Amino acid sequence: MLYRKMPKNGDELSILGFGAMRLPVKENGSIDEEKATWMVRHAIDNGVNYVDTAWPYHMGESEPFLARALAKGYREKVKLATKQPQWIVKSYEDMERFLNVQLEKLNTDHIDYYLIHSLVRSSWENIRDLGVLDFLERAKADGRIINAGFSYHGAPEDFALIVDAYDWDFCQIQYNFLDTNVQAGTAGLNYAASRGLGVVVMEPLRGGNLADPVPEEIMQIWNEAEVKRSPVEWALRWVWNHPGVTVVLSGMSEPEHVEGNLKFAEEGLADSLTAKELHLVGRVAQKYGELMKINCTGCRYCMPCPEGVDIPACFDTYNNLHMFGGSDRLMMMYAAKLGGILRGSDTNFASQCVQCGQCLDACPQHIPIPEMLEKVAEEFEGPGLEERIAFAKRLFADEGC
Repeated sequence: MLYRKMPKNGDELSILGFGAMRLPVKENGSIDEEKATWMVRHAIDNGVNYVDTAWPYHMGESEPFLARALAKGYREKVKLATKQPQWIVKSYEDMERFLNVQLEKLNTDHIDYYLIHSLVRSSWENIRDLGVLDFLERAKADGRIINAGFSYHGAPEDFALIVDAYDWDFCQIQYNFLDTNVQAGTAGLNYAASRGLGVVVMEPLRGGNLADPVPEEIMQIWNEAEVKRSPVEWALRWVWNHPGVTVVLSGMSEPEHVEGNLKFAEEGLADSLTAKELHLVGRVAQKYGELMKINCTGCRYCMPCPEGVDIPACFDTYNNLHMFGGSDRLMMMYAAKLGGILRGSDTNFASQCVQCGQCLDACPQHIPIPEMLEKVAEEFEGPGLEERIAFAKRLFADEGC
């Protein structure tokens, strides 16, 4: 296992982190505790020392599961990360309440790395105004939180605003070779690193989509490499190649995922890919772009929409559906994110478009945006949307607290 230092505190963290969002499950949907426990402990026994969870993962069962999996001395071997569910925080008292319940669920007296979960500009402004910075200072002072950070899912232009708002210890961003200009992107990664923040990367495989199944056109490019690697190894190595990255999270759901990732992490040095290899990854990213139904680069020149539509997010979800499949998961995430549930904001659905045309002149790709938003709405807002919204509200609700 290779390790990198958190810039502000000197913690030596494994470059591979265990993400407890996609644990193995039984047919009834509950966590397969025996298999999952083996996976977590096997990863730790082989050098992983950063474990990440959150309030809503596995319908609220991820945190208490980890308390059991990290028994018998394993808690002392890792830095444990979890997250404040800011979308259901209504007051300063809620922040205290959630943290204390999480400490109880995780059977620990402190959280090593505590994040404000899933921020965009609007949710940041809301939680900031409720006093989150005072809360973090007090919780750090009394030892319940050791390091404070945030995870980000907003627009590229808003990332630095949050980075500069507080003396954060670290941040967590979505980053992979397809998302260099999406959310924080490469610019955000470099900015956070320049400000001394540790950077934890989530979605290095884009929710597993870069792993399997891989389109034949993509495999043909991978197969041209002189050094043969699986698509998973290429994706992970590409992220680890960035010196500003501290930890890369993997949501492992099978024992073979753990074994494979442990092997890949042995060679995940920064700046270890050759120029020729980086060019190959760039060609793969370009080919994925060609396979997209909507040629949206996520530049956000079309934003803000006067009707509140999050145009890039709508197009990204639509493209993912047609490139990678996984319709049930994407349908649910569309309802949760665009329905304002995770963002703590108004809805941003494609169907809110009134075809005013304001976005058309702004789009450098000349996408017929209103026409394509109709297709997104047809795909994601048909029968069952209200049920998915209701389920998402239950999934991310204030249950058990």
